[in-house]
Amino acid sequence: MATTGLASQKKDSVFRGIRCRSGKWVSEIREPKKTTRIWLGTYPTAEMAAAAYDVAAMALKGREAVLNFPGSARSYPVPGSTSAADIRSAASAAAAMKGCEEEEEEEKAKKKSLSSRARDCHVYDDMASSSWCGTEFMDEEELLNMPNLLANMAEGMMVAPPPSWMDSRPPDDSPENSKDEDLWGY
Repeated sequence: MATTGLASQKKDSVFRGIRCRSGKWVSEIREPKKTTRIWLGTYPTAEMAAAAYDVAAMALKGREAVLNFPGSARSYPVPGSTSAADIRSAASAAAAMKGCEEEEEEEKAKKKSLSSRARDCHVYDDMASSSWCGTEFMDEEELLNMPNLLANMAEGMMVAPPPSWMDSRPPDDSPENSKDEDLWGY
């Protein structure tokens, strides 16, 4: 019984004019003095659906409208008329604006989180490794002396060959002694 109550609390919204349907948020508004409703759309977040409702409520009810986001009322688009199509169009634009605001807030929160994590990180100079937010990092290039590896390889290429290679003659079966014999002539 307790889990059913928690599940229904998750789906219920604190915003007016919206409800959760199949994991998405739908918004609609009843026309004043009528039994009909204007469908405002389906949105990924409750805030977007609530913004759509606010635009429709202002268009249909004017100053008496109870809004979900009263502080945002001036920034919402105004429908061209009280027709369902115009209200739906303005509501959709307001929802898109709210979605952009949410994305900007998420980006700011991410940046703030990353900067606070960077402050908490520790660098261990004695081991040439660092711990960044619980993840071990080991500088393998430093550990394996990689910066000097290429220099050592180049130095090895500059060493003169041993004297026995210079004085020796090629063996009888070397390509220099083949005298144009064909490999397939046997």
